[in-house]
Amino acid sequence: MASGILVNVKEEVTCPICLELLTQPLSLDCGHSFCQACLTANHKKSTLDKGERSCPVCRVSYQPKNIRPNRHVANIVEKLREVKLSPEGQKVDHCARHGEKLLLFCKEDGKVICWLCERSQEHRGHHTFLTEEVAQKYQVKLQAALEMLRQKQQEAEELEADIREEKASWKTQIQYDKTSVLADFEQLRDILDWEESNELQNLEKEEEDILKSLTKSETEMVQQTQSVRELISDVEHRLQGSVMELLQDAERDLEEARNFSKKSKESVSSS
Repeated sequence: MASGILVNVKEEVTCPICLELLTQPLSLDCGHSFCQACLTANHKKSTLDKGERSCPVCRVSYQPKNIRPNRHVANIVEKLREVKLSPEGQKVDHCARHGEKLLLFCKEDGKVICWLCERSQEHRGHHTFLTEEVAQKYQVKLQAALEMLRQKQQEAEELEADIREEKASWKTQIQYDKTSVLADFEQLRDILDWEESNELQNLEKEEEDILKSLTKSETEMVQQTQSVRELISDVEHRLQGSVMELLQDAERDLEEARNFSKKSKESVSSS
C-alpha cells in the first residue's frame, strides 16, 4: 500500500518531457512543472507572438517572466531520491527507478525495463518487446546452452576419469618395473656373490696344493742338498787319503753321485 502511494508521488514529480524525476523543477502558470533544461530546450518549439510561449502539456500560454522555481517539488524529489522502496516494492518484477512493472525487454541493452524506462532518453530509439514474447526464445537458447554445457561437463568428467585411470595404471606399471629391476639385480648379485666365493675357494685350494707341493719339494731339496754336501765331503776326504782309502767303497760313492745326477735331471724336467 505504502509503495503504491510512493509510486504515485513519483509520477507527480516526473518531468512530462524526459520522463525522469524533475531536476531543478520550474513551474508554469498552469501548474505543470518541468526540468529547467527540458523547458529551456522546448522554448524554441513553442514560441508565440509577443514573446508568449505555451505549456508542452496543456498548451496554455505563459510569460517567461512568470516562470518560477518550484522549491516544494524540488524538496519532494530530493526526499524521493533518498527514499528506498519497501521490500514489496523492490520485487524483481518492478522497476527500481520508476516502481513500474517490468514488462518490456530492451534488445540493445539486454535488460528488462518498464514503460517509463522505454520513454526515457536512455532507451529512446531502442527496440523493445514484451517480456512474454522474448522469454520463450531466450528460454530455448538458454536451455540449449545448458545442454551444451552439461555435455561439455560430462566430456570433461569422462576425460578426467580416463586420465586418472591412466595415471594409476602407469603408476602401477612403473612400480612393477621397479620391483622387477630390483629382483633381477638382486639375483645377479647372488650369482656374482656365488661366483666370487667359488673362485676364491678354487684359488685358495690351488694355493694350498701348490704351496704343499712346493713345501714338499723344498724339503726334499734340503735333504738332497745335505746328502750331496756329505757326499762331497766323503769324496774330498777319499781323494786326499791313501790308496786304500781311495778305493775302499769308491764304487758306492760313485753310485750315489750318479743317483744325485739322475734326481737333479728329473727335478729339472718336472719343474
